[in-house]
Amino acid sequence: MAFVDEAKFFVKAGDGGNGCASFRREKYVPKGGPNGGDGGKGGSVIIRATKKLHSLIDFRYRSHFKAGSGMNGQGKDMHGRNGKDCHMDVPTGSVIKDAASGQILADLLNDGDMFIAVQGGDGGLGNTHFASGTNRTPRIATKGKEGEEKWLKIELKLIADVGLVGLPNAGKSTLLSKLSAANPKIADYPFTTLEPQLGVLQFKYHEPCIIADIPGLIQGASKGVGLGHTFLRHIERTRILLHVIDVESESVEEDYRVLENELQSYKEELVRKTHFLILNKIDKVPSKKLKELEKHFALSGCKTVRISALNGDGIEGLKVLLAETLEEYRAVPRRTDPNENERIVSDHGERESGEKDSS
Repeated sequence: MAFVDEAKFFVKAGDGGNGCASFRREKYVPKGGPNGGDGGKGGSVIIRATKKLHSLIDFRYRSHFKAGSGMNGQGKDMHGRNGKDCHMDVPTGSVIKDAASGQILADLLNDGDMFIAVQGGDGGLGNTHFASGTNRTPRIATKGKEGEEKWLKIELKLIADVGLVGLPNAGKSTLLSKLSAANPKIADYPFTTLEPQLGVLQFKYHEPCIIADIPGLIQGASKGVGLGHTFLRHIERTRILLHVIDVESESVEEDYRVLENELQSYKEELVRKTHFLILNKIDKVPSKKLKELEKHFALSGCKTVRISALNGDGIEGLKVLLAETLEEYRAVPRRTDPNENERIVSDHGERESGEKDSS
């Protein structure tokens, strides 16, 4: 199934029901007072993050979501029923934006985070609200307000602990297959990975971690060249970056410089993340070259790790390094924007559950 990480969709909240203008008409009560009920409130469209989803594929088949409208008020002080909310499920790591302005409205990082995309309209008032000493028979009632509606854009940023970055054919897919049970496409030509791949690394004495293999970057990726620009945002959430370098290359130092420049051009915070330089394919070059490379990168402050993803050399040592490094981050919750939107709700009991409309 195709990986979809962007979508545009329309949301419409329910309209409020109209208030009712009526009077008591009972036997022996010829001049009963007003008893018109209020209209019900329209339902809201609520976007809910869940770990059970990993793609926005469902948006290919549906792009309009509407909540229920409130019922009209009736006589005998009967208020209209509230409209049912429309719940939309999206993957954790989804960013909700206004389609017109591009403004970020919500960043749903955690499982269970909810965002009220559009509010339902308030119900109209029945004529009981307009009774007074000078007007005992009000014949007016107000109409319900229309629910909000807008076009929104959703972007998915994968939430992974470790991100694999590197030039095409550096061996990232092979490394992912050795670290996890993932089965990405592997071949000896560039751009075999055309979409992000996820794998789970299981540790013996530590919590498992998620690894994301990002399609190969090339020079100019941060400006839209090649595949990297499309998927660079998926490494924004990672805690650790593994820069995978092919030591068979005739310009290893230049390859690393290209990677650093593209990450910095896209978002400067990426180069400040904890990262390790993975010297891959060590079985195909002399040890003298490896020592020279390690010495060169050590002077630049880079921590290098020797591996052969194909043969499995150095993989166990890399797993230990990742486990120990990730332990330092486990207690720190992910949070990107300190200014949380007022419509983000984390308490499941804060709203009454309504109509579920999974996306």
